[in-house]
Amino acid sequence: MIEKIITWSINNRFFVWLGIVMIAIGGLYSIKNMPVDAIPDLSENQVIVYTEYMGRNPKIMEDQITYPLVSNLQGIPKIKSIRAASMFGMSFIFVVFDDGVDEYWARTRVLERLNYAQRFLPQGVTPTLGPDGTGLGHVFWYTLDGDGYNLGELRALQDWYVKFALQNVDGVSEVASFGGFQKLYQVTIDPHKLIYYGVPLMDITRAVTANNRDVGGSLYEMNSTGYLIRGQGYITGLEDIRDISIGTYKSIPVLLSDVAEVQMSSDLRLGIVDENGEGEVVGGIVVMRFGENARDVIERTKVKMQEVEKGLPAGVKFKTAYDRSDLILASIDTLTESLWQMIVIVSIVVIIFLFSIRSGLIAIACILLSVLIGFILMQLFGVTSNIMSLGGIALAIGDVVDPGIVMAENAYRSLTNRVLKTQTKD
Repeated sequence: MIEKIITWSINNRFFVWLGIVMIAIGGLYSIKNMPVDAIPDLSENQVIVYTEYMGRNPKIMEDQITYPLVSNLQGIPKIKSIRAASMFGMSFIFVVFDDGVDEYWARTRVLERLNYAQRFLPQGVTPTLGPDGTGLGHVFWYTLDGDGYNLGELRALQDWYVKFALQNVDGVSEVASFGGFQKLYQVTIDPHKLIYYGVPLMDITRAVTANNRDVGGSLYEMNSTGYLIRGQGYITGLEDIRDISIGTYKSIPVLLSDVAEVQMSSDLRLGIVDENGEGEVVGGIVVMRFGENARDVIERTKVKMQEVEKGLPAGVKFKTAYDRSDLILASIDTLTESLWQMIVIVSIVVIIFLFSIRSGLIAIACILLSVLIGFILMQLFGVTSNIMSLGGIALAIGDVVDPGIVMAENAYRSLTNRVLKTQTKD
């Protein structure tokens, strides 16, 4: 069989060269378009379902949230397993699919079941899907450095400006905020005043909710002029909350400020983020979308940050906390250098032992073509260019060069014997 292949290759050199050119083009195309990362993504193909029901203990979360959702998620095609965790005020469900299942097909199937399971949940509770990323999706971390701004102001700037801008970057699944304080209005009710005025606690809740909304209106015409009438009721400050009417006492309106103290506060924090022991910081984590090129996503994020930084207040700027592109470039450079060193060393050894430059070129061609074929197969099977895959290629060079050396030495010996026989006959 091998003799027939060799004979056919000798008699059809055009097709051999055509194959070499196609391998070179396909290999270079694969190298250019292959996703690049530092380490391989070995995480499971899963969809995360997150449900928030604040103030409820883990037992209630398990009975009223987790169990109904897990029961309705059973039966989705191509599911490997379902794992769940219930904690104070939160429920997490991990739906693990078989390898090779399309990520977005899986999310669509899970979302269909969640729409059906919504009716089994308490009123006002809505499950949501986690980001379409993986365990290695945290490719870039940044912080906001601003002199003269407190942590609450920086967190508001991150949540309502920077986050929305960076989420529009191609390949970014989510931008998770961390650190600082999330501002909120705090109403501290005096129970003695509630009893004095005879106002139920639930009336205060309903009054605050009802007064934080716009009221629809209509078009009113007068003197050939049209007026659009509507009621603006969204809360914009502390005074708007203090002036909310919650009832009457002896025909006198009772305001919220009469029974409670209204002030600005911060949401509950479960921890802080410290940077190198220099104090608390505010920032965000850029989560890469599933199957994207990490290096390209990071570069696009940096370009977008330069545009966003122009709109930040004076004195506020970005500061990089973690950049995986440094590790990616260092890994690729190291392995690329090792690859070329091995090629040069093998070529020199072949030339020295065979005393032929043409024989050395054969070994070099075998190495290069094998590497290009490896990249083509990696592209076809969805393998990213990372430390493990490139390291495997570097280790395989030793095995790849052996057949080239054997073939070159055999051809060199056969030609030498043929020349010697010809000279002997002469």
